[in-house]
Amino acid sequence: MTTYAVTGATGQLGSLSIEALLERGVAAGDIVAVVRNAAKAASLAERGVDVRVADYSDREALTAAFTGVDRLLFVSGSEVGSRLPQHTAVVEAAVAAKVALVAYTSILNAESSGLQLAKEHVATEKVLADSGLDHILLRNGWYSENYTASLQPTIDGGVLYGSAGDGKVAPATRADYAAASAAALIVGEPKVFELAGSEHLTYADIAAVVAEVSGKAVRYQDLPEADYAAALTSAGVPEPMPAVLADSDAGIARGELDTTSTDLADLLGRPSTPFVDVIRAALA
Repeated sequence: MTTYAVTGATGQLGSLSIEALLERGVAAGDIVAVVRNAAKAASLAERGVDVRVADYSDREALTAAFTGVDRLLFVSGSEVGSRLPQHTAVVEAAVAAKVALVAYTSILNAESSGLQLAKEHVATEKVLADSGLDHILLRNGWYSENYTASLQPTIDGGVLYGSAGDGKVAPATRADYAAASAAALIVGEPKVFELAGSEHLTYADIAAVVAEVSGKAVRYQDLPEADYAAALTSAGVPEPMPAVLADSDAGIARGELDTTSTDLADLLGRPSTPFVDVIRAALA
């Protein structure tokens, strides 16, 4: 039997990825959930998933957690700016534990992307390539949920702010990306997947969807990148994310979070979750 492991298994993407593996028929006993806090994974343990504790910065603990694992879903860390040493520890531990295949969640068009967020992903991809491990690159695009976190203030104010101009983004839900990750891991073919949603939306399109679902007038207001970053800071978004998010919007204006690739839909066997459904669910 093949043993699968998922890092960050109590996080948003990691937890959905475990559910996706289970839905695809992988037995709970053949799944290892690698977590920082075992208490948060109690429900997984109750279902028969093997819960192992390791932090991304602890190579020895990671090696122990990966022992006996055949295929690893390596969910990228959340600490932007500090991820490369953590990711390197994960890769080195996978080598030491003799993991046969690693699937890493990178970013769309990583090797050509000008996004600040891409830098650590590109560096991690190189670490993987240099490691000699067979690997899958899951280059994830933007999450649809990125537009639901501040949905109510957007509706109340009647304005969606950003600095994406007329650029298009191809968002998909975390559940879509998780399902695609599980599908790719089960097939087990080393490959690069450029993953993004089936819809290609401008921010004016996104504002129109929010208006349609909420029944309130909502328009898109484009701001210079620096002004948008300042607005995010004023709204209480913690550093360094205001600059990172504004930079990502500027990348959308350049077309860097859009693609003609159908890899996500191909792995899912269906189009990505419609954006209007995401907004409906968020407002339900």
